[in-house]
Amino acid sequence: MNLRNCLLRGLMVVLGFSALTACTPTGNIQSNDKPLTIDMIVKMERGDYWKTIRMGAEVAAKEYNVELNFLAPNQENDYKQQIKLMQESIVRRPDAIVLAASDYEALGQVTDQTSYYNIPVISMDSEVASTKIKTYVGTNNYEAGQTAAKRLSELTGGHGEIGIINFVKGARSTDEREEGFLDYMARFSGIEIVDIVYSGSDETLAYELTRKMLQEHPRIRGLVSLSAESSIGAGLAVQEMGYAGIVNVITFDNPSEMLELLQEGTIQAMVVQNPFNNGYMAVYAAVQAAHGAKLNDKIPTTAKLIDLDNMLWPENQKLMFPFVK
Repeated sequence: MNLRNCLLRGLMVVLGFSALTACTPTGNIQSNDKPLTIDMIVKMERGDYWKTIRMGAEVAAKEYNVELNFLAPNQENDYKQQIKLMQESIVRRPDAIVLAASDYEALGQVTDQTSYYNIPVISMDSEVASTKIKTYVGTNNYEAGQTAAKRLSELTGGHGEIGIINFVKGARSTDEREEGFLDYMARFSGIEIVDIVYSGSDETLAYELTRKMLQEHPRIRGLVSLSAESSIGAGLAVQEMGYAGIVNVITFDNPSEMLELLQEGTIQAMVVQNPFNNGYMAVYAAVQAAHGAKLNDKIPTTAKLIDLDNMLWPENQKLMFPFVK
């Protein structure tokens, strides 16, 4: 095993061992028989988050004798293209499908159709409105939203105007993060949510929307951005408008652009998910489902709040600097 594979294996073990052992089926799922075919349909291909999910999925595919098809629309909010990809996948009859649904309701009907052909579906990253899902792999997005709100409420002292830069309205992860954030902030009578905008995971649009928000609400004391792409745009707007250190900013995920802004003090903390483990565990669960194993309703992966005080901790370095192709 070469150095790269050793490092990847080590990362998988450190980040995913407890989840793996919690859902391992009886018997050996590895086989020398014909490879399983798994279609992984995600929200989009670009961005470090999805690239890292793909890498984790490919590691699992290699280990468990899987032919992996990684499929995605060009834009994260293009749920119609996702529906088409699901329909095409059903026609091909893969052994299992992994779906990161860009719209909770819109993808429900096509997901239900998989049961007619006995194709198990694993939901990853964002849940979907279907009872045919075998399990959900990913972050507890409601809790992640609350984590962001807790830190922002501490930074603002529980007072002031707050703005939210969200991503794809209708996606379960979007809605749950926003809901968790709002529910936590409702505890503070001194906090006012003055605006909520949706960038569609478009960095340029997130930048423009954040600039507009800051211009219309110059007394804003805090911002939260709930996805990697929206965080890049929002962080750049805060920096260029001279609000660094004045407006407290909490972002999601850890694109390289945000690490520098964290060190400079433009943003105060990041809620960082574990995309490598999401991809790995989703393929692992799909293999189990294809073999008829019963899975837990949910297979949670971790999300951590990272700031200047803890960013150098070894376990946080593994999350912040994944191995991206």
